[in-house]
Amino acid sequence: MISHAGIVLCGGRSSRMGHPKALLPFGPELMLERVMRLIGEAVQPIIVVAAPGQELPPLPAEVTIVRDRREGRGPLEGLAAGLAALPAAASSAYATSCDVPLLRPAFVRRMIELHAGHEIAVPFAGGFYHPLAAVYSKTVLPHAERLLAENRLRPVFLFEAADTRVIAEEELRDVDPELASLRNLNQPEDYQTALAEAGFPRPSLPFAR
Repeated sequence: MISHAGIVLCGGRSSRMGHPKALLPFGPELMLERVMRLIGEAVQPIIVVAAPGQELPPLPAEVTIVRDRREGRGPLEGLAAGLAALPAAASSAYATSCDVPLLRPAFVRRMIELHAGHEIAVPFAGGFYHPLAAVYSKTVLPHAERLLAENRLRPVFLFEAADTRVIAEEELRDVDPELASLRNLNQPEDYQTALAEAGFPRPSLPFAR
């Protein structure tokens, strides 16, 4: 049986948010815990990629934690670390950031379906590629390693190097009408809006004005 894993990248600096996104409370959970739970309803196992020395909440024993080899190299660095940690039984992984608390498991399952026969399946919505809502085969790792060595860090270079299927919005809206799975939270206002949409009160945090 082909296995699909999940990779959750949480090594960003959260400079615009003013607080580590992985540790933001979201209802009864922290943001990282919520995203892990949601993606875990669609794929297993889960690999969390953090920055060197980054603080993480206690995570279940079955979760694999790996670290970026070098900081400040963007999502390509984290993706390579996650793909390198995939277990032998996993042929591919859905990669996400840790700041998409409105992620829908059905969206993940659809992306995996659309990935069949390709090395990468990436959504193109709102005029942008969404590399952290995409599915990557293990065979993408050598491409990622080469681009990192060449200091070519933009995800679009990876899409050009590997067999990539670009997924249109219309192929996803029946499972996620508002494409909420693509909404990452960059600023306190984004966080407050997402909390309200999920039915949770705003926390009393100094940065949440």
